[in-house]
Amino acid sequence: MTIQEIQGYSMFFMTILMAVLLYWYIFYLYRSEKKGERDFEKYGRIALDDSIDTSPVEDKLASEEDRRIKEQN
Repeated sequence: MTIQEIQGYSMFFMTILMAVLLYWYIFYLYRSEKKGERDFEKYGRIALDDSIDTSPVEDKLASEEDRRIKEQN
């Protein structure tokens, strides 16, 4: 087995791994938005509403409280 064959096999397996990770991430985003954990449309508006006067997308205290409540359940 030459180094080129090893590189070919490793490239193939890395491509498969990256595709699986990509689909898992897309599924995670879809599922968390359906559950109501996050609203990713708010994050998508960050680039459009780029001003010093724009309010934060998410209140840090509220997200910490949500996380604490979920841990208790």
